[in-house]
Amino acid sequence: MIKKQDMLIIDCLEYVNWDRKLFEHAKTSGLNIIHVTIAYWENTEETHNNFKKWNEHFKKHNDLIMPIHDYDDIHKAIELNKIGIIFGFQNCSPIEDDIEKIEVMHSLGAKIMQLSYNNQSLLATGCYEDRDSGITRFGKEAIKEMNRLGMIIDMSHSAEYSTLQAIELSSRPIAITHANPNSFHNALRNKSDTVLKNLSQSGGMLGVSLYPFHLADGSNCELSAFCQMIYDTAEMMGIDQLGIGSDLCLNWDYTILEWMRSGRWALKPDFGEGSSDNPSWPRQPNWFEDHGGFQNIIEGLDSIGFNKEEIEKIMGKNWLNFFKKSFQKLQ
Repeated sequence: MIKKQDMLIIDCLEYVNWDRKLFEHAKTSGLNIIHVTIAYWENTEETHNNFKKWNEHFKKHNDLIMPIHDYDDIHKAIELNKIGIIFGFQNCSPIEDDIEKIEVMHSLGAKIMQLSYNNQSLLATGCYEDRDSGITRFGKEAIKEMNRLGMIIDMSHSAEYSTLQAIELSSRPIAITHANPNSFHNALRNKSDTVLKNLSQSGGMLGVSLYPFHLADGSNCELSAFCQMIYDTAEMMGIDQLGIGSDLCLNWDYTILEWMRSGRWALKPDFGEGSSDNPSWPRQPNWFEDHGGFQNIIEGLDSIGFNKEEIEKIMGKNWLNFFKKSFQKLQ
């Protein structure tokens, strides 16, 4: 049986209310690199405060974690046996309406930014909107600046035409860090074969998601079905374009779910997909309740027919190769 200790594990999206116990559990579960969300709807000032909170984490838990500012830091984290933390935004709200703030945020450590989060933004259309007008004029300039700096463009929560335009406009391959094919589950956030084929042909990356609203049968999704989805997606996109972006959310109360979905744009909670009369955090599948579930995924991929080299690519090596090409600043 293939063990997590045998391979690099990179999770390219988590939103966790971290404390020492959770850092320790992630480490003992074999996690090497985690892309953490530090902004949803926050403005510039609020995002700066989130950076400060993370700097306190790095001081307090220096034996467990370290920030990733460039590709070399990834190898440093692995050598030091620490979890490398990559900062990312799930929306463009931290830059407000000022393109120069992209470089400011990048200098503070932001390496990944979504162009929209469910709604229409100043840069692109979100996947919940009725009409998809594509990348805006501001968005086209933002893409150029992100390309120059080595900040990854993420279209996980963006609508189809906007995503296809971003793939075409970007001089570097983009990422969809946390989503699944909509042929697996027809959620608004999941992606069409057209998007995934274009993403693959451009050298982009898909991080498959463990968030229950993105899974067939939701919280009751079977491990075998999830791994079969990865197998089928690899057949379509190629094995080198796939990784994990679990979208794991831990240690938050219900009010944070309201914040994620509604921010400040709605007067009452808007829960979108998966809403009910008694909204709450969706239950994770029993085989992926927390970071310990990565070993189950490794075993599931082994059972479905992937060899060790292919599993290593999916669990981390593909993201590692993508970061090597993506993080270098252009001259």
